[in-house]
Amino acid sequence: MLDTNHPETASRAYLQMRDLSKVYNTDQGALTALDEINVTQRQGEFLSIVGPSGCGKSTLLSIAAGLSFPSAGEFQIDGKPVTAARTDIGIVFQSPVLLEWRTVLGNIMLQAEAKKLVRRDAERRARDLLKAVGLEGFENKYPHELSGGMRQRVSICRALIHEPKHLLMDEPFGALDALTRDQLIVDLQRICADRATSVLLITHNFSEAVFLSDRVIVMSPRPGRIDKVIEIDLARPRRLGERDGPKFAKYTREILDIFLARGVLHEH
Repeated sequence: MLDTNHPETASRAYLQMRDLSKVYNTDQGALTALDEINVTQRQGEFLSIVGPSGCGKSTLLSIAAGLSFPSAGEFQIDGKPVTAARTDIGIVFQSPVLLEWRTVLGNIMLQAEAKKLVRRDAERRARDLLKAVGLEGFENKYPHELSGGMRQRVSICRALIHEPKHLLMDEPFGALDALTRDQLIVDLQRICADRATSVLLITHNFSEAVFLSDRVIVMSPRPGRIDKVIEIDLARPRRLGERDGPKFAKYTREILDIFLARGVLHEH
């Protein structure tokens, strides 16, 4: 989480996208997915992106991972252009994508093995992460023995095992029930705060974005443009009950009003 008590941390640019556009060539002609995107993410900041389906959110995340490249504009990490797939990140998708023949610990250690980390140190971190997400004692279970929420917790642990500077998350809680989602966002808040991890979260859930984020980027319908950036001025750590408060409601209403004004949502 962004530490506003330390101005040098709060002002340091980590991720920068300048006048970034992405155009796909299709059978129907050129399709502009992203148009003149300007984003700066500070070191340790939790940044969420909300927007309607098809507005280019996942394309933006793919560019952030170095898995896709802009058609125009600049993308830099720590002041250096990104020209290849990044190895300093963790990624969590909506589906946990676990290997059914590997245990919980084995699935987490897959990342450590790929990066040739010292096994003893990586296994200690894996067990610490499992404890942090409430899965201590489940190390030797297999994916089919876990609930959906448990599997997603394993996925988060796997993404963090190599202590990445940057965590990218694409609708990680979208398939979960409300109670499981609530517990996971509380767990994620604590884990990222403890590790000062920079997080870029794609979500459709306004409440989730406000609860977790230092800033929320609201995107327009395709071609994806940044409609507004909302600073979330809520003290941390945040508690679930605060979502019923007037200040929290003001932020979620602000996002809703943007979507109503753009015709993304209709009340009648």
